[in-house]
Amino acid sequence: MIRLSRKPHVAEREELNADEEDRKPPNRSPITRYHNPGQEQTINCHDWRVHGDEARAEAERSLAAIEGAAPDGVPVIGLEPSCIFSFRDEIPALLKGERANRIAARAMLFEEFLAREAVAGRLALPIAPLPKRALLHGHCHQKSFGAMTDITATLRLVPQLEVETIESSCCGMAGSFGYQADTIGVSLAMGELSLLPAVRRAAPDAVIIADGTSCRHQIHDGTGREAIHVARLLAEQIADTS
Repeated sequence: MIRLSRKPHVAEREELNADEEDRKPPNRSPITRYHNPGQEQTINCHDWRVHGDEARAEAERSLAAIEGAAPDGVPVIGLEPSCIFSFRDEIPALLKGERANRIAARAMLFEEFLAREAVAGRLALPIAPLPKRALLHGHCHQKSFGAMTDITATLRLVPQLEVETIESSCCGMAGSFGYQADTIGVSLAMGELSLLPAVRRAAPDAVIIADGTSCRHQIHDGTGREAIHVARLLAEQIADTS
């Protein structure tokens, strides 16, 4: 695995434990893998948005991979906000066709799916109580697309967990923005506006929740605290009941 260093354009190699598998090297986009029996397809959900000349072809390839793995009617669920909202916003705007719109209608975040199922009475998870405080930082895409209600509702599925949303804007990382030599200072200054001070003030046993990969990096590098995805918190609390 590659461990990030906040020195611009530097990555240092070291062993990571399973809890740190979501850390990525500078300027490398998150990779999503879709599995079919006997087949694996890899989708890069960020590079096509950055490199305009290849955007349309990469978007078409991404749609084809999802169509092969998830027939019509099957929800397409993702963990990374910037990835899943690409299928709801950027790709339909780029391709402007019914094919893209069909995927967009089925694409949702992990917590959106859980919140929907809970409201419909179709969710029964054996979640252990967690008498702690959780500080929630919303990814920019979650805020822009009105998904903060769903992640808050999902966190409240955990008995005795007290949830508080950090009043913050962008964490400042913005993908690779925080790793570029000419923007790293601006990136850290953005984090210091509200997010990083709030995390530093949090009690040592407080749980820091951030669904965005880059948000978790910014929190770790700016405060030394580890933030986790809501899916990991639920996995830990479900494991505690077994």
